[in-house]
Amino acid sequence: MTAATETVYLWHEAPVPDELPVVRVHGYLICPATGRVMIQDVEGVMGLPGGRPEPGDHDAAATFVREALEENQVRAGRVAYLGYQEVHECGREPYAQVRMVGVIDAFEPPLPDPDGAGHTCRRLMVPLQDAADVLGWGDPAVGQAKAAARVAAAEWGLPVDEPAPAGYVD
Repeated sequence: MTAATETVYLWHEAPVPDELPVVRVHGYLICPATGRVMIQDVEGVMGLPGGRPEPGDHDAAATFVREALEENQVRAGRVAYLGYQEVHECGREPYAQVRMVGVIDAFEPPLPDPDGAGHTCRRLMVPLQDAADVLGWGDPAVGQAKAAARVAAAEWGLPVDEPAPAGYVD
């Protein structure tokens, strides 16, 4: 892949500038009992819960909470904005992917994602400090996970510095 066709991701802990359209909202859902973050596993492809804003979503938090329930059957309680990832792709105007953090209120029984060709997302719970490696997203994800840990510890008192070992919650 040449530099001209490579997608570039830039992490910003700031509000999204008005000129950048928000095309995705994803986030870090943290279990208050274990201090671990949920990574969705779709047949071995790891990602954060989230998706595209829809007309009924009044803000990024609403998109994040809705998508977490639709994709992963996880009920999110408190949520906070972390920042945005600025994306530069060849042949497309730059855009933003918002990042949120939230507290898991409940795990519902797993069901197929209504928008996901019938697949059921597995819920891998990992320490926040391992999230970037599990996701394979490099430096932008390191910054995002650190921001999520700061908010989770300072705002909500979650035990992210002493999480339980990784494992699935299915």
